[in-house]
Amino acid sequence: MYPVKEKLHEALRSLPDGVRLVAISKYHPEDFIMAAYEEGQRVFGESHEQELARKMKALPADIEWHFIGHLQTNKVKYIAPYISMIEAVDSLKLLREIEKQAAKVDRVVKVLLELHIAEESTKYGLTLDACRQLLSDGEWRQMSHVQICGLMMMASNVDDEAQIANEFRQAADFFDEVKARYFASDSYFCERSWGMSDDYPIAVQHRSTMVRIGTMIFGPRIY
Repeated sequence: MYPVKEKLHEALRSLPDGVRLVAISKYHPEDFIMAAYEEGQRVFGESHEQELARKMKALPADIEWHFIGHLQTNKVKYIAPYISMIEAVDSLKLLREIEKQAAKVDRVVKVLLELHIAEESTKYGLTLDACRQLLSDGEWRQMSHVQICGLMMMASNVDDEAQIANEFRQAADFFDEVKARYFASDSYFCERSWGMSDDYPIAVQHRSTMVRIGTMIFGPRIY
């Protein structure tokens, strides 16, 4: 078996205080997740509703599941009863659907707004202007079953560390802008989710509070 426990501790040792690890377990088997769980890891990230549902039923109930991929609106109803956080809200339409489905099960679902700062056109997310527009329009203020807890983004998949750092810096600066304008008195708006296995050391230098690490802990994905 891949040395999950050793790799988990290696990752945790590299994180400063105040930065949480989301262990990205998509495409990895339940026994890998249990190995990390037995070492105290409780937050895991998945991006496919059916795989997540299977794992949720098979694994301990105190796991905090984060949905970290692009989420289709027609899948929200399946995860609304148990998901802890949806990290990649990229439209008002999706936010509305989360509100609708969370209300049906009388839950408040935590979400992050996903930013598109990276240069790849294949990345999802709101441009900074689109995010400003969504927040200034104010419809989200009437949503009592959604809690916007911060921002999420993915840097460009490049070797240029200066470019990656610049993208994380833009996200951190934008977080400050949004926090001051819309959430100044809301302590729950505090999450900056950026950084993955290849670039998280740069992300934590730019004020990330949550890093999404999968390959480093679990090894190559098992499809």
